[in-house]
Amino acid sequence: MWDNAFHYFYEAASLGSMRLASEKVGVAVSSISRQISQLEATMGVSLIERGRRSIRLTDAGRLVFDFHREQLADREGLMNRLQELREVKTGHIILAIGEGFIGNPFAHTIDQFQRRNRGIAITVQIFASSEIIRMVLEDEVHIGMILHVPDEPKIRTRLSVSQPLTVLCAPKHPAAALSSITLEDLARFDLCLPPKGFLIRSALQHAERRARIMLEPMLVTNSIQMMREVAKAGRAVTVLPRISALAELAEGSLVARPLIDPELEHSSVSLIHRLGRQLDGAPARLLSQLENSLKNWAPAPAPVDESGNEPLPLGT
Repeated sequence: MWDNAFHYFYEAASLGSMRLASEKVGVAVSSISRQISQLEATMGVSLIERGRRSIRLTDAGRLVFDFHREQLADREGLMNRLQELREVKTGHIILAIGEGFIGNPFAHTIDQFQRRNRGIAITVQIFASSEIIRMVLEDEVHIGMILHVPDEPKIRTRLSVSQPLTVLCAPKHPAAALSSITLEDLARFDLCLPPKGFLIRSALQHAERRARIMLEPMLVTNSIQMMREVAKAGRAVTVLPRISALAELAEGSLVARPLIDPELEHSSVSLIHRLGRQLDGAPARLLSQLENSLKNWAPAPAPVDESGNEPLPLGT
């Protein structure tokens, strides 16, 4: 009733006549008059001067008329902004990712997206996988990227691609001469590893217990960047998924060798969001682009020799 009364009053005041308003909105003059009277009774003031053939607003009527006109303008502006969001022209996206994914390929993906969608603001936050899952569950972020497939029932894994842990080293490091590396091999090299509590380190510790081997890193850091730099300098080897060093592998400053362990060979990277959360507009568009990028970052199948039996040594 309230919306109808405002609408009828506004049309009558705009056209200067209840009869003209009746013709425009398609209701009887008596209905328009009754709705205006009810609006006046609700507000406790007269909105139009009585006893005139044309509509003339009182001071209160002018205030109500101006208020409703502003409401219509605000509503139109809202609908325009919603349309822009549907067309991915504006918006704000929040991502939470592991530090290992930060690098030139990821930055290039974000840059490509923003070049095509200049009105979209993006916030990228770096956290451990457990914290990313919490933030996704509490809707603090739209999308998460983590180094495993979560078993949380309220998390939807939008895409998961194979990203086995590999040994990264400088091209002239002795480890580079091996076609693959076991935990026994790894224990002979100086190591730079993440601290305990990081998913990579936890996975390695499980592998150590299975193999009854203890890895003792010479350097422990929570910076993936530092792990890459130490490996590039040839001082030590590190263990990361290939996605963490795509740029370095492409330029040849690092080489990757498979780490032989049944579980480590089947690790993966997952794009996640909360189950039931509808990602429309900008977040949906970015999620789609991240999916495409993640598929491209996945390692290619290992080459085989001419007999088709044994994998050939992996290159960079």
